Amino acid sequence: MSQLVRIGDPAGVAPSGRYSHVVVGSGRQVFVSGQVAFDEQGKLVGEGDALAQARQVFGNIGRCLAAAGAGFEHLAKLTVFVTDIGYLPAVRTAWDEALGSAHAPASSAVQVAGLFQPGLLVEIEAYAVVPEAGQSS
Repeated sequence: MSQLVRIGDPAGVAPSGRYSHVVVGSGRQVFVSGQVAFDEQGKLVGEGDALAQARQVFGNIGRCLAAAGAGFEHLAKLTVFVTDIGYLPAVRTAWDEALGSAHAPASSAVQVAGLFQPGLLVEIEAYAVVPEAGQSS
């Protein structure tokens, strides 16, 4: 049986909140490259607006996962890159809108000096595990 086992708060580790400290999975692995706030024409969405950008990023992640036969429920790990740590509340809002609280992946957040194009505030890469055919998640 393939599944994701989420361990939110192992003994002796500070409470995690909206992410899991540990996610154990088996099945088909899906790696999603860092997604930024570009629409399908490659235009920046939400210039100067971290929430609008984060919503676009999570939308892009959802579309990438769907293309691989996966969904947000299969997420095992997210890595969030922001150009200002003050953008994390906006990312968390978009995260909650996209994922809810039922499928808390492992997570890291990093402030970076800049992303590959001026104006980008948020980039998120994702890793998912999808059960093999005939197995439940």
